[in-house]
Amino acid sequence: MSPVAKLAGFALVVALVSAGAAAAGGVADVRSGRPDDAAAAKSAMHGMASQPTERAAKTVRGLAVSDDGLTLALDRDTAPAGRRADLRFRVVDRAGRTVRDFDVEHTKRMHLIVVRRDTAGFQHLHPRQDADGRWSVPLTVRDAGAYRVFADFSRDGRAHTLAAELLVDGTVRSRPLPPPATSASVDGMRVTLTGAPSRAGAESDLRFAVTRAGRPVAVQPYLGAKGHLVALRDGDLAFLHVHPDEDELRFMAELPTAGRYRLFLQFRVDGRVHTAEFTREVSR
Repeated sequence: MSPVAKLAGFALVVALVSAGAAAAGGVADVRSGRPDDAAAAKSAMHGMASQPTERAAKTVRGLAVSDDGLTLALDRDTAPAGRRADLRFRVVDRAGRTVRDFDVEHTKRMHLIVVRRDTAGFQHLHPRQDADGRWSVPLTVRDAGAYRVFADFSRDGRAHTLAAELLVDGTVRSRPLPPPATSASVDGMRVTLTGAPSRAGAESDLRFAVTRAGRPVAVQPYLGAKGHLVALRDGDLAFLHVHPDEDELRFMAELPTAGRYRLFLQFRVDGRVHTAEFTREVSR
């Protein structure tokens, strides 16, 4: 083999090795993550293996701190357990400027969801925006652990959900995801879930009925609707926020992949907001 051919072959080998190292480094970066991001990294790797459709990727939100040039910036990423503290944050653009203009969606300009990685401790809050564009809300987190903070909002007619980690120090006592069920008890009421089994990528018809002592309970409007439904995918906490038909607690939700989802139904009765929780199995 001529010296020129040898040099060309050596260059080709170096290029292939470099490309392989770059690819391996990308996977390592995903796995390294932030504190308690092991579940998210594992889910991301599973998604790469199963090659989810582009439609499924667009259906879920809340998997990243940045999206479409907007970033969720928490003033602090820790909180005390069992004590009230102010959670303050901004939404910033690509240049780092604070975003001030948001659409009104269901009577609010910002919806904030806080939930632990195992889906415990769900809270749906509505922060107040200061004159400088920063948002703030009082928050009390009872138990230690790694929490996901979702900022759910609309801007210029486009929906966004940005997410960040909030760590609460202390001994963590994680809970397993409860098994699927068709009813839940909350504040002396029974909430029943009906509808056909859910299939991945297809619209699920989720219908809820609220009763007390076997009799129907009148549900009052909450944030401009009969109720609100948040669905979180087990593992990576992919986020869906769904609103019902005008006159009943019926939600059409597309759950994009097979697996288990935790559903949080919020509704108002006698002037008080109640939260019923369900686990929903989604088949392929």
